[in-house]
Amino acid sequence: MVHVFPKNFTWGAATAAYQVEGAVHEGGRVASIWDTFTKVPGAVCDGSSGERACGQYHLYPRDIALMRELGINAYRLSIAWPRITSGPGTDPNPAGLDHYRRVLDALRDAGIKPVVTLYHWDLPQYLEDIGGWTNRDVAFRYADYASTVASALGDRVDTWTTLNEPWCSAYLGYGNGEHAPGIRDYGKAMAAVHHLNLAHGLGAQAIRAELGDAARVSVTLNLAMNIAETDSDEDRAAKRRADLLANEAFLGPMLEGRYDPELMEVTARYSDWSFVRQGDCETIHQPLQSLGINYYSSAHVRHAHGTTGTDGSSRNPMPAQEIVEVVPPAGELTAMGWNQEPSAMTHELVETSRRFPDLDLVVTENGSAWEDEVTFDDSAHGRIVVHDPRRVAYLNAHIAAMGDAMDAGAKVAGYFAWSLIDNFEWSFGYTKRFGLIRVDYDTQERIWKDSGRRYAQIVRANTI
Repeated sequence: MVHVFPKNFTWGAATAAYQVEGAVHEGGRVASIWDTFTKVPGAVCDGSSGERACGQYHLYPRDIALMRELGINAYRLSIAWPRITSGPGTDPNPAGLDHYRRVLDALRDAGIKPVVTLYHWDLPQYLEDIGGWTNRDVAFRYADYASTVASALGDRVDTWTTLNEPWCSAYLGYGNGEHAPGIRDYGKAMAAVHHLNLAHGLGAQAIRAELGDAARVSVTLNLAMNIAETDSDEDRAAKRRADLLANEAFLGPMLEGRYDPELMEVTARYSDWSFVRQGDCETIHQPLQSLGINYYSSAHVRHAHGTTGTDGSSRNPMPAQEIVEVVPPAGELTAMGWNQEPSAMTHELVETSRRFPDLDLVVTENGSAWEDEVTFDDSAHGRIVVHDPRRVAYLNAHIAAMGDAMDAGAKVAGYFAWSLIDNFEWSFGYTKRFGLIRVDYDTQERIWKDSGRRYAQIVRANTI
């Protein structure tokens, strides 16, 4: 089937500050939780950090030129909070704001819409020192930061994304400790869930207080696509429990202004939810112009017995998952060990759009990691070439799946490939490559992959 996308469809690519910028000691930037976490032995599999990353802090003009070659009309980037504020009661860092002014101006000059994520996991360490996202006050410090950035950069930004994947910040950061700040406490994870939700609402209010109601505000969630292995009551209950913690903990308050009472009931052994105060859900529930959805893979789940995944190295990031067993993924797996199920992406977009019919959906991340084939092309004077046929196939299949969703009525307004370039992949360091364009981390050379060229074809044709 051929899918022709609307003329005003947004085609983009995405990155995040800590993963690409480097220059962590330059421009007045202070330490983030990831600077601290990467120093913990064993926290990152290859012992690396984002200290140098892809050098985009200095090389952004080169990367914007690559974006123009790709033909994309939008770039999803994040602001590094540690570049903007350096401590309680301090003035905003002018060097940090000036840096992002230059980046945003260069994007606009190139005809590329900046889609700015205000928080992509790099909490300033000085805020973690007072409890991080387990401390209610940090949500208000986030609102101050959002206000500062909106005031300084508002005329340069197309869309503001308050948070990226708060699931990861809360559950991987505080539930099983796989991400910064490396805490393993389910009670703290649930407090972090709520305070991230509260930060989203306060941040949206702060942006509009500076820029008016016309400001385009969004949030990006990595909604879990859980599929019950069978139609039995037990397996459907397992799916319900997984969805409750992974999805409803964010969708409910953000888009419906409420927490599902069952969520509080099943997590009562870990938290009394006293962190929720009167008026919080109304604050969290702010109007949005779009909902970002990050999709990579699905999970098939079935009913489990006992306490599987609550302790030890296999500890589930989320609490209250004792009845949930994730079935080992099937088929050809990506380098991350993730399955490929494009039809699940179709289903997720269709079902989310049916639930929230007035809301534009944007696929804000979609991509795959593979072991790229790096060779020399003798016919091109020894030029390095990168063949990545499995990433090309993944890209084709998932963009087609998005087209299927749109044909079925899903209100999808844009697609951002993850990622523009290879980068620091959090606890996997530099061992996993998602980029459409390869980065030689020794020389910072950018090298086109076949997937980048294929994506450029799709973007230019506006068809798959």
